[in-house]
Amino acid sequence: MNYDDHPCFSAHGRHTAARVHLPVAPRCNMQCNYCVRDYACVNESRPGVTSTVLTPLQAAGYLDEVVKKIENIKVVGIAGPGDPFANGEETMETLRLVRERHPDMMLCVATNGLDLLPYIEELAWLAVSHVTVTVNAVDVEVGGRIYAWARTGKRIYRHLDAARVIQRRQIEAVSALKKNGITVKINTVVIPGVNDDHVAKVAKRMAEIGADIHNCIPLYHVAGTAFEDIASPTPEVMEAVRGHASAYMAQMSHCSRCRADAAGMIGEAMSEEVAELLEKAARPVPSKARPFVAVASMEGIFVNQHLGEAKGLWIYGIRDGVIDCLGWRGTPPPGGGADRWADLVDSLHDCGTVLASGIGPMPQYALERAGIRVVIMEGLAREGIDAVFSGKEIPRMLLRTPGRCGIGRQCSGNGAGCG
Repeated sequence: MNYDDHPCFSAHGRHTAARVHLPVAPRCNMQCNYCVRDYACVNESRPGVTSTVLTPLQAAGYLDEVVKKIENIKVVGIAGPGDPFANGEETMETLRLVRERHPDMMLCVATNGLDLLPYIEELAWLAVSHVTVTVNAVDVEVGGRIYAWARTGKRIYRHLDAARVIQRRQIEAVSALKKNGITVKINTVVIPGVNDDHVAKVAKRMAEIGADIHNCIPLYHVAGTAFEDIASPTPEVMEAVRGHASAYMAQMSHCSRCRADAAGMIGEAMSEEVAELLEKAARPVPSKARPFVAVASMEGIFVNQHLGEAKGLWIYGIRDGVIDCLGWRGTPPPGGGADRWADLVDSLHDCGTVLASGIGPMPQYALERAGIRVVIMEGLAREGIDAVFSGKEIPRMLLRTPGRCGIGRQCSGNGAGCG
């Protein structure tokens, strides 16, 4: 591999190489005061935004099609729309699939670093060559103004406590990345009046632990955030900030603040053809091998059961040329641990999609790894079922995905996780 071809780490590479981001990481483990993640959004171009979220298998299939359309793709990255390692299983499975199918592709990940450390050895084994870590502060007092909360496991930290945890884990992660021979870029969001006079200190500390390059990003105005009243820094301010930071680390200045589903050359909009491939990849479409749809419903009319609570699933398919309920199929009883989900996968061998009002990470991973698409929604089951069989998009108002654009109204956004 020619690592000089990496468009995000090389000013030369941005003119010669394309990249594709696979949006497989919807969840985030911290809340920055400048960030809102958007799903099904096509109107903004910034980190945290994507038009859809893919499963690892969908992402691998999408990539197979994209490389046929964009010949000079050199890099596959995972950058959200949440944090890759708040979605560790999905991220690592995607990277494994890409490495298996495209062994010569450069792999990279962009993360806040909070939950990165446990995955670094496998990242190195998979030859992930570049990792970007967003470090906005190395002083707790500054970080406490930037971070509303951070979640590690089941524990939530807020403000100063969040900043302490984030700072410690970022330093541990960057140090471990360098020990494993991985190139590290540090992203710092420059926030006027908050950390703009602190960026050089970030560069100095990150350089001390071996980081390779620094990318100072001007604050992007996002309505609805705690920092929505702070104006973006001027070009003159950014030039001065980069000048001070350059005393400690080489500076990157061609960042385009890419979306989580970006594809093509940096700075260029995704083509309509590739956008259609992305939309198609996200659709749960029955196949000949898996022609049925399973629905978690108490009465067979509404999608209104969490998969783990459903004693059975209603099975829908095509009968006599029309969509019809084919019956009810019992699910494995609780208490079996991972074996329960393996048994569920076996019982759904002929189903390509499951509709449920909620699902835990273990069953979701088991189902999607087996090629069964999971759709989390609420409302009339028939609306979701008809969309699946017609190959159309499930109405967004039915989907339970955290974010804006009318989606995820039940998400409080407080970091406590789903109940």
